[in-house]
Amino acid sequence: MAQERWSAMMALFLLVVLVAVVLGIIGAAAGLGYLLAIGIVLLAVDVIFFAVRLSRHAGRRPAR
Repeated sequence: MAQERWSAMMALFLLVVLVAVVLGIIGAAAGLGYLLAIGIVLLAVDVIFFAVRLSRHAGRRPAR
């Protein structure tokens, strides 16, 4: 069950990264600075959120 949850979270992370990249490309190509800014902020928030979740997950490993 934990593996399914991890896979779903990874899929969501990759989807949000993809959306951020697409927004950044559209914003840069079309000269729409606000789309570029939204894409950059979305990417930064997603990476920070994933790093926090990953660090919390790493702390739960049992000691051997």
